[in-house]
Amino acid sequence: MDRRQVRESWEALSKRYAQTRPTDGNDVALLVELVELLPDDARVLDVGCGDGRRTLANLDGTERVGLDFARSGLDLAARAVPDARLVQGDMTRLPLREETVDAVTAYHAVFHVPQTDHPEVYREFARVLRPGGFVLTTVGGARYETVRRGWLGGDERMFFSTPGRDRTREQLQAAGFEIRWERQVDDPLGSSALFFLAELPA
Repeated sequence: MDRRQVRESWEALSKRYAQTRPTDGNDVALLVELVELLPDDARVLDVGCGDGRRTLANLDGTERVGLDFARSGLDLAARAVPDARLVQGDMTRLPLREETVDAVTAYHAVFHVPQTDHPEVYREFARVLRPGGFVLTTVGGARYETVRRGWLGGDERMFFSTPGRDRTREQLQAAGFEIRWERQVDDPLGSSALFFLAELPA
């Protein structure tokens, strides 16, 4: 699937995805930890924010910026997190100026970009972060690239791609990040997800 097709699928699936995803869970607690590392007036960019109830809504005390590929996801987020600034865009070309955010969160988002473009995504994260900023992101444990048909029980397809844990670590480091920690966290849907917290040195 190309990027246009991925966006079209998300336009069709954003509401259904929001209805199937719980808004609590152990991965939400990681956001609380992240906010504690940030300055009082921090600005956080949530990449792939969707309806916003899982990530944006839990970034209390920060200036929240939500970015999503699909307009339908942003429409949901506007109702769920009305104080957030919402932007439609592609994470491979973030529509933000350099050094304008203190943290980037990307929950289950980079998976929808081809492996070959992941390094560009991480360079974009580094570009918009201020020195000393953080990235909190979901990471694939193993390498794969696939299109799932009938995802979420409908007629739509969805693209998933990751180079795996070790290669993702290398790509983040190549973009200038230092890995602070990695954790396997239980997912509310019954599985688990691997997260990295990476820091851009000051």
